[in-house]
Amino acid sequence: MDMILLRLLSPAKYVLPIFLFLASCAGTPEKLQAKPESGNTEETKPTLVGRVSSIPADRKFILIQAYGNWKIPTGAILATLGPNGRAANLRVTGEKLGQFAAADIQSGNLEVGDGVYTTITRPASDPSQDTEAPPEEL
Repeated sequence: MDMILLRLLSPAKYVLPIFLFLASCAGTPEKLQAKPESGNTEETKPTLVGRVSSIPADRKFILIQAYGNWKIPTGAILATLGPNGRAANLRVTGEKLGQFAAADIQSGNLEVGDGVYTTITRPASDPSQDTEAPPEEL
């Protein structure tokens, strides 16, 4: 009877160390949690940058009336949001005149008056780094 018991348990002497090794490699829940890659843990929130001012008949692009200085780079993706969940994606063309900027419609539905949002964040401005020339006095 003892010989039968030893024969049944002999594979366990090989399997048991493998299980112990695998169990020791498992991390604690604190180690397994994802850590942010950068020191900034704040989520990027959309910022209202303007509104849809006009939509030409061909509906391939729109004019955006900017709220403040337009500092959105060419090629940036913007989003619009209107009533009843209406939304669209836009790509900035780089053309601007005064407070108006152009953007191509990438997808979605939009109407005049819809808000235009960006998630582009800018570092705090340094007055010594401003590239805009001060207005000339007459």
